[in-house]
Amino acid sequence: MTYTIMDVAKRANVSKATVSRVLNDQGGYSEKTKRKVLEVIQELGYHPSAIARGLTNKRTHTIGVLVPNLTSSLVTEFLNGIEAVAHKLGSSVIVCHTESHGIKTMMYLQLLHEKRIDGLILAGTIFREEYYDYIQRVGIPTVLLSTYSEYPVPHVTADDHDAAYTATKYLIQKGHKKIGMISGNKEEWIAGSRLPRIEGFKDALSDHKIAFNENHIVYGGFSFDDGATGLKHLIRQVPGLTAIFTENDEIGIGVLSAAYHLGIKVPKDISVIGMDNINLCKVVTPPLTSVSLSHSEMAEKAANMMFEMIESNKVVTSCILPHEVVERQSVRTL
Repeated sequence: MTYTIMDVAKRANVSKATVSRVLNDQGGYSEKTKRKVLEVIQELGYHPSAIARGLTNKRTHTIGVLVPNLTSSLVTEFLNGIEAVAHKLGSSVIVCHTESHGIKTMMYLQLLHEKRIDGLILAGTIFREEYYDYIQRVGIPTVLLSTYSEYPVPHVTADDHDAAYTATKYLIQKGHKKIGMISGNKEEWIAGSRLPRIEGFKDALSDHKIAFNENHIVYGGFSFDDGATGLKHLIRQVPGLTAIFTENDEIGIGVLSAAYHLGIKVPKDISVIGMDNINLCKVVTPPLTSVSLSHSEMAEKAANMMFEMIESNKVVTSCILPHEVVERQSVRTL
């Protein structure tokens, strides 16, 4: 049998309003009354409707997270960090897979608003004008995670330009001069915007007086397969190639796999450094040197910022987290 709030009120001999106040911790009742109501709730096994409670306290204790790729190890780290903070604060998480598709993203934004979410995190997603306009119109507290925006929406990210510069400089300091880069799909960026990791790569070469041309960069996607394909293109395009910087670690791991099948020894023949420092970097052969962008900390920071906005109804200050090279065994000194 399913019990209602009225059943609880009758059994506890109090009003329905008193039961509601106890459930929402609003006060206005004695400690004795509170104990009696809670005892009846436990006795009946009553489970209050989250929607009904949300109508009372204007909170559903549910947040939305939009991600572009559910299979990415990086996204898994983001979701673990966000969920840990949400769980600690008594909230649930709804995850929506956008595939970086604008129409699908808009559909999910509308759906999450209908679900009366308290706040929203967009992770690794290009923040388009239509998203901003909709979020502003419906008033959902929003934080961007691992992405930038020209719009006044708080974000938590790393300095991608400086991180890529650091990775490239690390290879240069190891004696490498014939350096290539495997990047994601530049068409996925907003028209006219800079590509910070590519610019960081180019600036490091320029500052160290190392020749560069566009053949030194291969564009593809952000997956393992793109790394495997990218390696084949780079070794054809850059004679004497000794090192590769990959825009993320999944690309880097794809490079390691393709090198093995091609009989190329890493790091003896080609050195590889990735970006993000995902957990898989530790278990591949050889373990992948990578630039850590503190993604777990980034996700937790974004979640805490969002909940702060929900509680205070004020916009919080954006945050850029530091990065560092995590040395393993995929880069050698020439």
